[in-house]
Amino acid sequence: MASVFSVFALILLALVVFYRRLSAHSGAVVIALGWLLLGLSSPIFLHPLSLLILFAALALLLFKPLRMRFLSGPAMAALKKMMPPMSDTEREALDAGTTWWEKELFSGRPDWAVFEDIELSELSAEEQAFIDGETNALCAMLSDWQIHHETKDLPPEVWQFIKDKGFLGLIIPPAYGGLGFSPYAQSRVVSKIASRSTVAAVTVMVPNSLGPGELLLKYGSEEQKDFWLPRLAKGEELPCFGLTSPEAGSDAGAIPDTGVVCEQDYEGKRVLGVKLNFSKRWITLAPVATVVGLAFRLSDPDGLIGDEVERGISCALVPATLPGVEIGRRHNPGSAFMNGPITGVDVFIPMDMLIGGQEYIGQGWRMLVECLGAGRGVSLPALSTAGGEMGYLLVGAFARIRRQFGISVGKFEGVQEASAEIAASAYMLEAYRALVTRALDDGAPSVLTAMAKYHATEKLRGVVNHSMDILGGRGIQMGPRNFMALVYQTVPIAITVEGANILTRSMIIFGQGAMRCHPYLADELAALSDESADALPRFDALLMGHLGHTAEVFSRGILQGLGGGFLGKPKCGNSELSARWYRHINRYSAVFAASADIALLTLGGDLKRRELLSARLGDVHSQLVIACALLKFHDAQTPDEANELHAEYALKQCFIAMNTALAAFYRNLPIRGLGAALKAVFFPWGLPQWTPSDDEVRALGELIMQPSSVRNLLADKVYISADRHDAQGRIHYTYQLLVAVEKDYEHFLSLDKQGDLAGDSTAEKVASAVASGAFNQAQADAIVAYDDCRYDSLLTDAFDPTLADIDVRPLRPEC
Repeated sequence: MASVFSVFALILLALVVFYRRLSAHSGAVVIALGWLLLGLSSPIFLHPLSLLILFAALALLLFKPLRMRFLSGPAMAALKKMMPPMSDTEREALDAGTTWWEKELFSGRPDWAVFEDIELSELSAEEQAFIDGETNALCAMLSDWQIHHETKDLPPEVWQFIKDKGFLGLIIPPAYGGLGFSPYAQSRVVSKIASRSTVAAVTVMVPNSLGPGELLLKYGSEEQKDFWLPRLAKGEELPCFGLTSPEAGSDAGAIPDTGVVCEQDYEGKRVLGVKLNFSKRWITLAPVATVVGLAFRLSDPDGLIGDEVERGISCALVPATLPGVEIGRRHNPGSAFMNGPITGVDVFIPMDMLIGGQEYIGQGWRMLVECLGAGRGVSLPALSTAGGEMGYLLVGAFARIRRQFGISVGKFEGVQEASAEIAASAYMLEAYRALVTRALDDGAPSVLTAMAKYHATEKLRGVVNHSMDILGGRGIQMGPRNFMALVYQTVPIAITVEGANILTRSMIIFGQGAMRCHPYLADELAALSDESADALPRFDALLMGHLGHTAEVFSRGILQGLGGGFLGKPKCGNSELSARWYRHINRYSAVFAASADIALLTLGGDLKRRELLSARLGDVHSQLVIACALLKFHDAQTPDEANELHAEYALKQCFIAMNTALAAFYRNLPIRGLGAALKAVFFPWGLPQWTPSDDEVRALGELIMQPSSVRNLLADKVYISADRHDAQGRIHYTYQLLVAVEKDYEHFLSLDKQGDLAGDSTAEKVASAVASGAFNQAQADAIVAYDDCRYDSLLTDAFDPTLADIDVRPLRPEC
């Protein structure tokens, strides 16, 4: 028994050494002393064989030549055989972009002082004025039903307004005639427009995300910037970007479109340039674009610019009027924004149309990956955030207005189960937007923006599905009264573009995240491909660091699991809620880092093909980021019950997702028993149960129907028409009436149910109530006005038999 106790004591000592991150020499001394002291009670530790094992391990750890011969050298040779080859496009994608807070979470030991110093972005006076002025004015011009089902396009006056007021130049600096807005301001502009019309939002967001504008800003020559950027900012040129091809969608690195370096006559002169042949599809704004940003594979078979024949993916600016360009046809993606194919046959462009000139030949894939951040981190999350907020505001209002069995449908617990999810999701989307756009101020974090694109669009899908469940027939029947059907129809577009969500989750988030965020992995792979004399010493240092890192996060995961996450409390946040949840994030960060290292160690390069496993690790990494976003956002708001309830519920959503992913990861590890062992050591008391209680579901389901600080916060970010006959305005206006009159209205319904009121119509019954002294005339007028609007808000549109024209016959006098 004493020997067993001593073994456990030694293991605990080792865990503490690694947890405390002692140096190799200090740790070796502590463990050696512990070993010898334990030998006083357990002679087995002083047995010659035991001492031989101890000193051999210490020598291997501390004596570098011995270590390189017997540990690092064999490990390096074995790993070279195990690692799969990496294509140039994969390498460029991994090298592109920057990292941010997501790297700290991957480390397993986040530096919370760094996170505490992060301040969320705020709008400048100019940005706020633009949103309050031009953006609101644009929103007032938009009718989503008209755009989708009548004109199939934005009206001409809307197109002109967008161009004249600078919406196409949000990212372009003022020096070139643009607005130069921050990523947060860009997101706010796009989301406010999206709350009114997805088509208008897409039209604005595309020139300000992946496209010639951003590529020119980062890589263009001064001549290209001076010529193109002012024209793009003023809307004199309308851009699109041709990336995806019939044979290459999400695998954009496999684009078959070609460019061949050659000499040809151009504008009366013999010039060096590129002859292009391309076929692009799914290109937003293509039907109306005047200039095309184009990605293609460049070759130089005649050696006109160097010795290499294949020069890699490059990017160019191609005026749509050049001979050989065919543009103007439209796809029909289920939404009326401009989207279509582009083809080109023997299109010649001079070298100065290559973005950045010859200096950037072959760097197109890297350029594109770095510029994907705007689309993934700003535009698509902005659309999703707007959808989440409108779902919160309108579905919450409708659930209070709509009555069944004598009460508001929002009071049924089955409905509250869905409405609580909508409430927490909308809060999460706003919080996530705030953190991700703040990250974009510091660079182009490719992994973080991939997370944002995937999880924001998936969260929107959940919000819209729950909304349709609650709305029922009111949400299904198409027509200008329907405020949800067109959003439901366009959700798959957001899921598909900027990298299909399945690909993003299963390959990109953890695949790139492991390479970009792991403290050692990328450098180790670089050392493995290095054939120089100093490769082994470099690899040895990295391997020792990696092993120490693995031991540290493994120890942190075990000890924090034993302590329920109470060890090492992060000094972060300003509330009891924050302190509690930061502890849990700290714990799960260590568990995630240790689990990821175990997967990398046991599966090696095969993890790349085990997409189900890597996707689950990516889920955990993503949810850690989202949880941090929620806490940062929560602490930035005025503390009250509404803020607490939304944040608590949304955080539980994050941890439920993490537990689900970790449980599935452990259950499906291919090495028998390994997953069960990991789950046992990291969660010795079982996986925590984060499922919201029924009381929490009821509380949040009730709160989404009530005026609150969170409702006001979300309403400030979107546009709701003041027109009571507008699809959105009708619900909002009726809700405002209900909030004011509900107490009297409930009393009126109670009197009517008891049979105390005379008359057939609401107006007659209310008059009877006035005569009996139950209400005064002002109360009566308010009840009748609300009931008329209530009925009107529940109606769906009816059409003639051909579905061509709306039949406007009222079923009851309109409000």
